[in-house]
Amino acid sequence: MSRPSPNEYAVYHENYILKVKEDDLHTAFNNQSAIVNAFLQSIPDEKSDYAYADGKWTVKQLLQHMIDAERIFAHRGLWFARKDPSPQPGFEENDYARTADVSNRSLESLKDEFLAVRKSTECLFKSFSEKEFSTIGNANNHPVSVKAIGYILLGHFLHHKNILEERYGIL
Repeated sequence: MSRPSPNEYAVYHENYILKVKEDDLHTAFNNQSAIVNAFLQSIPDEKSDYAYADGKWTVKQLLQHMIDAERIFAHRGLWFARKDPSPQPGFEENDYARTADVSNRSLESLKDEFLAVRKSTECLFKSFSEKEFSTIGNANNHPVSVKAIGYILLGHFLHHKNILEERYGIL
């Protein structure tokens, strides 16, 4: 399976797609699995409510965002793979973060949830055929292929992993 071409996704998703080094999506999911597990386990409990600046998300809020985005992107992948012609709306990540109450969530519960959602995403994307991967739908008023959505998911994790390392001091 080749990488998605630029006509398969919106320009603003290119940064995520370029973060994924593998040319094969299944290999990329497999390779990232161990990285996800190790990285989540490296986040210490004392960082749960830490934000690196005023107005920035806490670690728990950032993990909740990653969970929400993973679910939304996986839903879009399923939607388009099943050839539903209805366009999918965009989502405003800051609105989601503002309304998602993580105050009563433990860091451990968010880690567990992300791992469960990622496992479900992996199973879903492993189930798609080449024809389904090439299906293009419309999300947030832009064309996007199912294959590109898989790369976006993987790159989205890497993007936020980098932010957590660089700005939150999680290594």
